[in-house]
Amino acid sequence: MKNSSESKFFTYRVINTLIMFIALVIVFSLFTPRNIFISVRNLASLGKLVPDLGVVALGIGILMVCGEFDLSISSTLPLCSYIFASALFGGLSPVWGFVLALLSGLALGFINGLIVVKTRMPSFIITLGTMMFWKGILYVWSRMMPTSIRTFIPTDSLFQKVLTGSIGPFFPVQTIWFVAFAIVLGIILHFHRFGNWIYATGDNQEAARAMGINTNLVKIICFMIVGVLCAFAGCMQSVRLGSFAATQGVGSELRAMAACVIGGTSLRGGIGSMMGVFLGILTLHILDNGLVLMRVPVFGVNAFIGLATIFFVLLNSYLDRKIK
Repeated sequence: MKNSSESKFFTYRVINTLIMFIALVIVFSLFTPRNIFISVRNLASLGKLVPDLGVVALGIGILMVCGEFDLSISSTLPLCSYIFASALFGGLSPVWGFVLALLSGLALGFINGLIVVKTRMPSFIITLGTMMFWKGILYVWSRMMPTSIRTFIPTDSLFQKVLTGSIGPFFPVQTIWFVAFAIVLGIILHFHRFGNWIYATGDNQEAARAMGINTNLVKIICFMIVGVLCAFAGCMQSVRLGSFAATQGVGSELRAMAACVIGGTSLRGGIGSMMGVFLGILTLHILDNGLVLMRVPVFGVNAFIGLATIFFVLLNSYLDRKIK
């Protein structure tokens, strides 16, 4: 099994991201107008928004460590959200609608994984195709019409409180879900046999097979994890907004990958840390939020995120060469 520094919970790649995270917090705390960045209201807003992408990005991080990509999350997320909304209109309770959405995400992830391992085609191409296919199905099925679900899930209902409520006036429950998923997935990735299989598969698939690891099954399970997390995030976002929109998740596939890369996950597989992915997600959102508060044009924020992604790729590549 893989026991190198590449599979450790806390590596120099994580330290790089942590330093950048702390630096951004300090800069935005000092230079945003009226210190609004560190205001309770802004932090509470971040706590609600970060999990929308963060929950999915945690799964993408595991999949990238396994050596695969999933571009279809931008269609899996809204499709599962629409299934959830349709279930509510069909008379199902929110709980059963939620379960149906999770099972749908599981099935979509299984389909992606099965096609990838059976065709042995690059997952980048396969999931690009499934992204466009499911998005087309969703657009035809939903007719691109926004759908309100507030009638079925009132703001004071138990289901809403558990999924998107708040503890006290400002602490959002979504943050707890995000941290909980990070902890569970971190335990699996770093302290469980299956996590060793993921690292081994991503590092050297042929060697992993020689060790008796069913690499095809490992990849399929990783795709299924991503599908379930997409469904969860889609339902959570719909409940928070009180409606479904076919444009949910647009652009999430690239932002999730950027967050993982910023967190030190290798694009080649076999290298990454759940702590790094977690910090990468926070860094991406803080960079986004801080720049907007500093009145940088919204469309220009992506330029800074792109620069940050390139910077971390170059930095980690340089350090890899130095250390090895």
